[in-house]
Amino acid sequence: MLKDRYNRIHDYLRLSITDNCNFRCSYCMPDEKMSFLKQKLLMSPEEIFDISKIFVQLGVNKIRLTGGEPLVRKDFGEIISKLSLLPIKIGITTNGLLIDNYLEELKKADISSINISLDTLNDQKFKTITQRNHFAKVWENIQRCMQENIHVKLNMVVIKGVNDDEIIDFVNLTKDLPIHIRLIEFMPFDQNNWNKEKVLSNKIALQKISEQFSLFKLKDDKNDTDKKFGIFGHSGTISFISTLSDSFCSTCNRMRITADGKMKNCLFGKDELDLISAFRKGENIIPIIKKSIFLKHQKLGGQFDDYKNIQPHNLENRSMIKIGG
Repeated sequence: MLKDRYNRIHDYLRLSITDNCNFRCSYCMPDEKMSFLKQKLLMSPEEIFDISKIFVQLGVNKIRLTGGEPLVRKDFGEIISKLSLLPIKIGITTNGLLIDNYLEELKKADISSINISLDTLNDQKFKTITQRNHFAKVWENIQRCMQENIHVKLNMVVIKGVNDDEIIDFVNLTKDLPIHIRLIEFMPFDQNNWNKEKVLSNKIALQKISEQFSLFKLKDDKNDTDKKFGIFGHSGTISFISTLSDSFCSTCNRMRITADGKMKNCLFGKDELDLISAFRKGENIIPIIKKSIFLKHQKLGGQFDDYKNIQPHNLENRSMIKIGG
């Protein structure tokens, strides 16, 4: 069992398997020419499995595959197949574009739920946000997942002046679709043009939704990052991830491995320990894992407290795409 200095048990690993992506969302990657890791520098399917197995031995019961976009890896099917042999719950966060290529592999791996990032329901705005013209294909794949009884959670990063006018449109999706909408506050990362004026707090979003819909609170599990609500008369549900305005650090159970094999104990933390180099040398990586957990700060990577006082240029971190979502 992995515990930090604040007695938080860590049993959830978020594993980035690539820093590459087929979209170019500005809140995720810097506004500059990006270079991505070559395939040979990424963890192989065997390394991903063997490292995951060590984490499972230490008490991890859930692993989420992230990126970049995890489905751009040509060996994604092999990765998911190997991980399905472990006694864990497997999660995936994807932009949805390539899901149709892997539906059979997802079903064989018993994936019952999938997180899909979608920040707009407008095809032209989708093109502006992602710099790609693929809204129709993503929406088609969302429907395919539901047809295959894979529960869909839509992650919407809400940014003032960009897509906050679509919050009600997203909630309306839950009327007839068994879909879960997750509204996520806009977070600061390296060179993603963040500023506090673009943040719409979840408290305001909840108030806006409550004016038009009758909500009722759903039960949140101990380590949930989102606060869930049902809507009377609706098939689907909604939730709010208030990372900045009402952080959930006190119950954090998450660890991260970046695509280049560095272990991070917090999304906002600057501390990174080189896991993959030690593993490839045949060294015992358990002391590195435990050291990373020991270094974890009590809140928000120890870099800020109130988001309204953040100076983005003072934060020491990577871009989201280099960390893993």
